[in-house]
Amino acid sequence: MKTDTSRLLFERAKTRIPGGVNSPVRAFKAVGAAPRFIAGANGSRIWDVDGNEYIDYVGSWGPLILGHAHPEVVTAVIAAVEKGTSYGANCEVEIQLAEKICQLMPEIDMVRMVNSGTEATMSAIRLARAYTKRDKIIKFAGCYHGHGDSFLIQAGSGATTLGIPSSPGVTEAIAGDTLIAHYNDIDSVKNLVENFPQQIAALIVEPVAGNMGVVLPEPGFLGSLRQIADDHNFLLIFDEVITGFRLALGGAQTYYHVKPDLTTLGKIIGGGLPVGAYGGSTEIMEMLAPVGPVYQAGTLSGNPLALSAGLKTLELLEQKDVYPKLREKASYIFNGMAENFKRAGIPVVANAVESMGCFFFKQGLVTNYDDATKSDIKLFGRYHQLMLEHGVYLAPSQFEATFLSLAHSKEDLDRTLEVHGRVCRGLKQK
Repeated sequence: MKTDTSRLLFERAKTRIPGGVNSPVRAFKAVGAAPRFIAGANGSRIWDVDGNEYIDYVGSWGPLILGHAHPEVVTAVIAAVEKGTSYGANCEVEIQLAEKICQLMPEIDMVRMVNSGTEATMSAIRLARAYTKRDKIIKFAGCYHGHGDSFLIQAGSGATTLGIPSSPGVTEAIAGDTLIAHYNDIDSVKNLVENFPQQIAALIVEPVAGNMGVVLPEPGFLGSLRQIADDHNFLLIFDEVITGFRLALGGAQTYYHVKPDLTTLGKIIGGGLPVGAYGGSTEIMEMLAPVGPVYQAGTLSGNPLALSAGLKTLELLEQKDVYPKLREKASYIFNGMAENFKRAGIPVVANAVESMGCFFFKQGLVTNYDDATKSDIKLFGRYHQLMLEHGVYLAPSQFEATFLSLAHSKEDLDRTLEVHGRVCRGLKQK
């Protein structure tokens, strides 16, 4: 497998782009390798600039649930771009996507489009503070909600991958308004509520944690959060940037039958283009300007290209049997991998739900951030390199998810399992 051109491009990138990347986990530092530079993608496959082909299980970190360059999504984007790339004015597709989201997520009456998941979560927190007239928020250790100042305290995702528990540049005042609870630990939430009575504006949570690896909510956990928020008059925010339209048409809130007050979205609703959104009840959302006093704006918010791609993606996800097909593919690959690890005698914890999952290189359960960080990072790094060398592209971090798409064929999955079996045997021999 040649990587010369990727290596040259990476060295060139580092002279003009910090670390050579525009998002830290892409640097492949956690797996001790040089990143691949991608030349193109289609369906379940990506090709790097050296001509290497990979079966892709990253899917642009989750948005590409239909696969790369789905023809109907491409057609929708081409039709939109031929009319102009951006207007800085209202257009009908904004209404169409907003209506579609509200239709599929019944707890959302109104939605505001933005340009990223980070922008959505930052805006949702500001809105919650204004609505409740309180300052403090609760987040969970290991949950990542974008790079907003309020969230970079015990954050997951790249911060965990690179060993950065928080970020310089976040002031003590801002950090002081962020309270840290432990995922799947209701008592840790109750203790914070008791210690800061009448001060908490919102609790924000990934209903399925996807940025410390995949960590599922234990039975009753999300429902208990809903009850505590109700009892103490603060808002419950579901960060569904990853889980929105990934677990089900109505997201994790429909899947687990728990109603948040605000929902943040991204990834799938842009069909692979930059987008974010946040929504909730009419009462809360009409706090936003120009109706209400909470200001939030964006030059490219509601971009017609991104929204056209997102609308077509959601329309295709409404087709019959989409989610059962995804579930079948995911079950086949995750169960097959688990069996390969078992045969090779490599201890792993398999966490998966619907079409997202991961394997932690450790023994025991993984139900929270502390459990996840006990994984064998070096072993994961060797595993990742071997899979990559054999043409299987996984997220270059123990703390990220593997995503299935409708484009993954039975042949793709069988090829992946064959490679995976050989890699597991090779790992055990070292």
